[in-house]
Amino acid sequence: MSWTMARRAERLNPSTIREILKITERPGIISLAGGLPSADSFPVAAMAEATARVLRDTPREALQYAASEGYAPLRAWVAAQMQLQGLQVDADQVLITTGSQQGLDLVGKVLIDPGSTVAVESPTYLGALQAFNPYEADFVAVEGDDEGPLPAGLDAARDARFLYLLPNFQNPSGRCLSADRRLALADKALAIGLPVVEDNPYGDLWFDAPPPPPISARLGAQAVYLGSFSKVLAPGLRLGYVVAPKLLYPKLLQAKQAADLHTPGFNQRVVHEVIKDGFLDRHVPTIRARYQAQRDAMRAALDAHMPAGCRWNVPVGGMFFWVTLPPQLDATALLPLAVEAGMAYVPGAPFFADSGGHANTLRLSFVTVPPAQIATGVAALAGVLRRALA
Repeated sequence: MSWTMARRAERLNPSTIREILKITERPGIISLAGGLPSADSFPVAAMAEATARVLRDTPREALQYAASEGYAPLRAWVAAQMQLQGLQVDADQVLITTGSQQGLDLVGKVLIDPGSTVAVESPTYLGALQAFNPYEADFVAVEGDDEGPLPAGLDAARDARFLYLLPNFQNPSGRCLSADRRLALADKALAIGLPVVEDNPYGDLWFDAPPPPPISARLGAQAVYLGSFSKVLAPGLRLGYVVAPKLLYPKLLQAKQAADLHTPGFNQRVVHEVIKDGFLDRHVPTIRARYQAQRDAMRAALDAHMPAGCRWNVPVGGMFFWVTLPPQLDATALLPLAVEAGMAYVPGAPFFADSGGHANTLRLSFVTVPPAQIATGVAALAGVLRRALA
């Protein structure tokens, strides 16, 4: 016999980043590739204490099946945080997910039909393209500039099911949309009736000043908002959330029930026990300080070592630098040479929905490597580029 694959299975492809991470497991490789938070930032002691309290006080409840919507006190906490950012929502609109990546999958499952148009930034988060692609979406890249997507570019997306945006310290580009650009994009989306899916895993990782309010705050029921605990606590918890309009929420919930019944209730209770008394207000500033020092180290290394013709952003938060190489260079082709030189990065081409071009771009992550190793890794990359240019 032979297995007959579904048509959507043909659209499932391995993650470029995950494949690269396998390479970086080799001894001696300085990996500036993975978009992982620093393990040094994980609040191990607080998690251990919270775990002990949950197992002491509510062991049966924590280890039992739980509500698909999520743990009620955690949902209330999320709603309160959203209200502080200007979103007029209540806890009944919060769906706890198994990481925000599941939130993307649920959005795709509920909103995308084969041949539906989905509008995305250029570049955009590779994981979103992978989540939406099995539902046979047709992607349209919104025209943009160095500050992000242009409001006029939304005219090409009038018939899209939604626009997917990462306004804060975007993966991969690191850019943060200004308040004026957010307002203009929101007003244009309202004018043409374009729903927006706003993804915000990095918004708390600002360095000098917090980002402007979410676009969802202006869009109301025309927006879905996704958040995550992975970057401010630990990704191994696989805990995220979707804040959805009341009209859309029941279908997202039903899709969640069909996918995994519920996100682990034990994890939800432990996280709520950690954060309920303001722990993140004390913990997240320590992450920002660590990441800012590493950002500064990478900025200095790029300034010191990179050859002429290379350009990069300087992020004001988040985890990534986005580098544009001279047009004759191909970052994918150069990656094996970089690994031979002792470092790794992520080529930029997979982050674009439109095929072709963009071969001369790459992403560097600065948060998992000490400053001295950042300098060594960037110097190794610069050496590879100089030899290629020669």
